[in-house]
Amino acid sequence: MKCHLQLFLAGCWRDCAVLTVPDPSRGGINTLAHFEYDLDYAFEADSEPVSLTLPVDTRHHTLAAWPAFLYDLIPQGNGRSYLLGLLGLGDGKAADFALLRNGAFNPIGRVRIREAVDYFAQHIARHATQGMDHGWEMQQLLMRDDGFAERMMIQGMLAAGTTGVQGAAPKYLLTQDHAGLWHADGVLPDAQAAAHYIVKLPRAGGLIDKKILRNEAAYLRVARDMGLRVHGSIEHHHDMLFVPRFDRAVAQGQVLRHHQESAASLAGIVGYDMRPSQFQLLQALRRVFTDKLTDTIEFLKRDVLNLAMRNTDNHARNTAIQKIGDVVQLSPLFDFAPMYLDPEGITRAARWYHPESGQECRAWCDVIAALELADDERRTIRASLAAFGERLNGLEACMQEAGVDHDITTHLQPGIVEQLRQLRALGTG
Repeated sequence: MKCHLQLFLAGCWRDCAVLTVPDPSRGGINTLAHFEYDLDYAFEADSEPVSLTLPVDTRHHTLAAWPAFLYDLIPQGNGRSYLLGLLGLGDGKAADFALLRNGAFNPIGRVRIREAVDYFAQHIARHATQGMDHGWEMQQLLMRDDGFAERMMIQGMLAAGTTGVQGAAPKYLLTQDHAGLWHADGVLPDAQAAAHYIVKLPRAGGLIDKKILRNEAAYLRVARDMGLRVHGSIEHHHDMLFVPRFDRAVAQGQVLRHHQESAASLAGIVGYDMRPSQFQLLQALRRVFTDKLTDTIEFLKRDVLNLAMRNTDNHARNTAIQKIGDVVQLSPLFDFAPMYLDPEGITRAARWYHPESGQECRAWCDVIAALELADDERRTIRASLAAFGERLNGLEACMQEAGVDHDITTHLQPGIVEQLRQLRALGTG
């Protein structure tokens, strides 16, 4: 079975590659796949890869498993459940290819599946859409009446579905037009788009979910104040979190779509629920970073804050790169929240397992010592993290100013003290 990949380039969607899977029912792991770029596309001077692990060439690639980047496109969360119902399929790895071919019509980033675009058009055509071309005022959006749910079911379909917005809580991809009205993303023509958002909602009746969402906005303000890479102004209204998308930009009346790819994809992780080593993920990221030193330090600082502020949801698709022009760097921070509060008991999926012993490194001096680095780079990283420790000394005041709930700030004190102790030790070693 085939699927045709399209990439957004020079202002339009272009057919660029074909994936053939002889037996999709077996799922992606240890399942033969064939991949090749279209010849005409491969010979174009401005062609770009669908994944940084698959440079544009003219070869026919026979792969022992599906390309890992596909798992950045396969719907997850609420969107996955919704599409499985439409397709009449049970969940499991045997459904992944059908979900890809029918659901990857509007993923995060700039790669999509042509068959999914066709399926979405058929989905729209099956429903009465008269009167659905008007946008929502902010107040209408916050009320989320029956009309909102109906339109999102028809127009958004999998708005809560792509990996980039995965999770159990509902999330929508929304676009704001130049008049400030809100629309389901993918329905509003690019020429009318002014800004793009991921809008997160709490699970039904979940007071803890509301608390996590409210504090996610504050957590991201803290991260920005601590010097990490954060995009735009994250806003919390009522019980909805509005997150500006950084895979999109609007310039001179045109929508630009930036390449985005998860650390899981770059590390070749096929499937979900994997628990890789942070060393493995960082090594894969460093292979593509334009500025290896700067982004390595950014990666490490983010994990310091993950530990200090107990953002336990650090799976390999919650870290990504973006490519803008010729620069490849860590994408701005996302999904940074007090996830230790989640009632499902989320624990850290990616840990610092030593490359040789396999034992978990719990001290930053051991992590830095085990990184594959030149000596001068290692010294610079030690010094940068030690300096970050001095900023961490003001973390409690920073959280209070950013609006983090008082009980969260109090609960985090032992972890902050431990991270501060470790980082200060780097300056004396």
